[in-house]
Amino acid sequence: MDVRRSGDRFRGGDPATGGSAGIETLHAFSFGRFYDPDNLRFGPVLACNEERLAPGAGFDEHPHSHTEIVTWVVEGELTHRDSASHSGVVRAGDVQHLSSAAGVRHVERNDGESPLTFIQMWLAPLRPGGEPSYTHVAGIADSTPYALPEAGATLHVRRLSEGGRSAVPDAAGVYVHVVRGEVRLGGEELGEGDSARITEPRGLELVALGGVEVLMWELSAV
Repeated sequence: MDVRRSGDRFRGGDPATGGSAGIETLHAFSFGRFYDPDNLRFGPVLACNEERLAPGAGFDEHPHSHTEIVTWVVEGELTHRDSASHSGVVRAGDVQHLSSAAGVRHVERNDGESPLTFIQMWLAPLRPGGEPSYTHVAGIADSTPYALPEAGATLHVRRLSEGGRSAVPDAAGVYVHVVRGEVRLGGEELGEGDSARITEPRGLELVALGGVEVLMWELSAV
């Protein structure tokens, strides 16, 4: 189990002024100008970015290809539009999946009056190409995993009260990201923004040390 701490993430954007005004990004993996050859991916997981957008801030139209982009809104509302004619507003507790396939362009903005925070995860597809697709699941429940067969992965959401327990899936690999609160995982304590990359977990449990929200990717290969 490889634990990565919140404070060690790469910081991007500019929350005050500059080219990315009103945007702050925390990168868990090598990303853009923050190149780290020892931190490129874990299995199909290529990126786990925490994005914080002030009201009115956003990412102008930009391209993606050959990437499965999964977004989890923590607070606020995310407005999405893309070149394949998909659009929508993604709210806290919703999952959005944009399969960029052979190529798509999209816009992401905070058009609301409150700050927006979302976790965006990029996964490599098993096969490149195809047509872009878009899925929006409103109010996903803890007991309803979101399968991403395109990347050989499944997303599990866990919301637990203090003392609550949840099994970590037995899989080739599991990527854990703590959205809120603190958990005990094996012999480690993880706080908000911390993550763990686990190879072949067996009999491992998450234990909530308070109210928590955790994202877990079950991976068929690492």
